Amino acid sequence: MWFTLLVSCLLLAPCIHSVQWCYQSQYSCEDSCREPSEWDKDFPDCGGQNQSPINIVTRKARLNPRLTPIIFEGYTQPLNVSVQNLGNTAVLTLPPSLRIRGGDLPTTYQALQLHLHWGVNDGPGSEHTVDGEQYPMELHIVHIKEQYKTLKEAMNDTVGVAVLAFFYEVSTEENQKFDQLIQALGRIPYNGNTSNVTEFQVTDILPSLEKLSSYYRYSGSLTTPGCDEGILWTVFQQPFSISQQQLVNITRQMWFERGKPMVQNFRPVQKLNGRTVYKSTACSCTSSGPVFLCLCLLCILLLIEGIFT
Repeated sequence: MWFTLLVSCLLLAPCIHSVQWCYQSQYSCEDSCREPSEWDKDFPDCGGQNQSPINIVTRKARLNPRLTPIIFEGYTQPLNVSVQNLGNTAVLTLPPSLRIRGGDLPTTYQALQLHLHWGVNDGPGSEHTVDGEQYPMELHIVHIKEQYKTLKEAMNDTVGVAVLAFFYEVSTEENQKFDQLIQALGRIPYNGNTSNVTEFQVTDILPSLEKLSSYYRYSGSLTTPGCDEGILWTVFQQPFSISQQQLVNITRQMWFERGKPMVQNFRPVQKLNGRTVYKSTACSCTSSGPVFLCLCLLCILLLIEGIFT
């Protein structure tokens, strides 16, 4: 009997020590990974008060006149970048020559990397939601203060990291500029696979920079363990278009570290816990919910009536 127990313990030991975090789509009764609601058991910061992502309630967002358009530097330059399957998403390493400033950011930040979060095919896949709406995909570009060399170093500064978030919506037209990245993702199906993307321009997978004056700002966290807080989040209002087939191609090309299709790699929204979400002066009333839309339409009608009477 003791021999049987000893063998059982030895067999279970690797499983105990191999507990890792995972997304809900990876979790199963046979898997020992920690799904999002249990991340805080191994990573205490994941249970903090300032976690990301969040649901942005547009009617409650507070106008901040200091949130002027962000200035992008180097974003239009052709790049030769590497892309890697990390087992939970794909990451493109970006050079520090890509910088952002302005928009009430305390200093200039240099780009570090970009990565994506998506659902299944064209289903819900974004991390942030807006008035409860979840977009099919969300892009994050991670920046750190230019005086730092690594993300770990920047995390010691309460405003050392700034992340830009962009939404994608389904369009009837294909965004051909996105195809280069989709093809690169197809070359890295498994955890640890890497590939190169040549002559890549970040603006190829973003809305026009001139349209990026409308955004929301709040203080949050990284959306993967260890969920470090003190991240300056900028969530842009203008979504970028991508075709249904392109979304399908993205969600069917890669695999999680544990051998399951890499789908629904997003963290559920977290409680706001009294935090204030700010909005730039350029945010349009059409994104502020049905009530604000009706008020805007009413104002237009009253103006028209005043002109012709």
